Amino acid sequence: MAQSEQETPSARATYLPKEEAGMSFPPDRTALLVIDPVNDFLSEGGAGWELTKTTVTKNDVVGHLKRAIEGARACGIPILFGPMAYTEEDYAAEHLQRRSGINRLMFERKMFLAGTWGADFHPDLRPRDGDTVLLPHKSCDVFQTDLPEHLRRMGITHLVIAGMSANLCCESTGRHAMEDGFDVTFLSDAIGAASIPEYEASIRLNYPLIANAVITVDEFLAAVGASAAGLVGVRAGDAVRGSDHGEIGTVDEVALATEETDGYLLVRKGLIFKTDTYIPLDAVAKRSGTDVFINVPKLVLGTMPWGEPPSRAERRAKHGPRAADVDKLYGSRSPSGRE
Repeated sequence: MAQSEQETPSARATYLPKEEAGMSFPPDRTALLVIDPVNDFLSEGGAGWELTKTTVTKNDVVGHLKRAIEGARACGIPILFGPMAYTEEDYAAEHLQRRSGINRLMFERKMFLAGTWGADFHPDLRPRDGDTVLLPHKSCDVFQTDLPEHLRRMGITHLVIAGMSANLCCESTGRHAMEDGFDVTFLSDAIGAASIPEYEASIRLNYPLIANAVITVDEFLAAVGASAAGLVGVRAGDAVRGSDHGEIGTVDEVALATEETDGYLLVRKGLIFKTDTYIPLDAVAKRSGTDVFINVPKLVLGTMPWGEPPSRAERRAKHGPRAADVDKLYGSRSPSGRE
């Protein structure tokens, strides 16, 4: 393959915490990102309250956000706040109201206007000295702010996301973070949306495929405590959950790697799954209490080729060819503009 191909962004794609076991939240490399914890979303009388009040109230989003923030602070995990704010220049000069449907909705409802009560932080969720307040995002992706610079400055590899709203800013930012190589976790009970269907689609379907875990605030704080104590291994008797939080079964055996097989955990067949399931150990993403979470949703577990112990030979086959051995990237063609 030509040198120019190896210098493309896709060729540089990497997973930042790849040298770790994958089951922990290392306190020195984990950050909690709280997106749009502001009055327009979270307070009665806010410009978006009539849209968000159902899920915010049902999930006790404010209470769970407060618990997540205070718990993370107590563990030394940095908190980043990602709010929105719009000025006359955004609309009169940049015409952001024509950019997208969500920008039009925010414009018409006069949401997040800079300097107003609506754009200010909810009184229970205000930043403190030592927290980081990001520059305002102007649509859905908080990575379009100074967030990447702060993450690099702090040496963050694990990003935990909470706030508003599920299918827009939280999802867009989590997707971008995953693409940039971060280990991403969503806190399901500290997130709200404009409707229950929007929330459920994000939590049950989308997040489990773009993140390593979808867990509750209590599970996150328990996992942080276990990480700090070095208690992150898998044990027989642990409950196994998918990245969609679906219950899969109980660990019957933990097998370490041999010359012929990779390490795996064995979940015996039962009422839900009709065959024994051999889950590769490197599919285990997080541990919280006696629960271990794998980075595959329960909904698709039955489609995985995990009916027997994972062999080293099969892993090599899944790796695919070496880049240097590929002549045409897409079989018959290489990307336009490359040699």
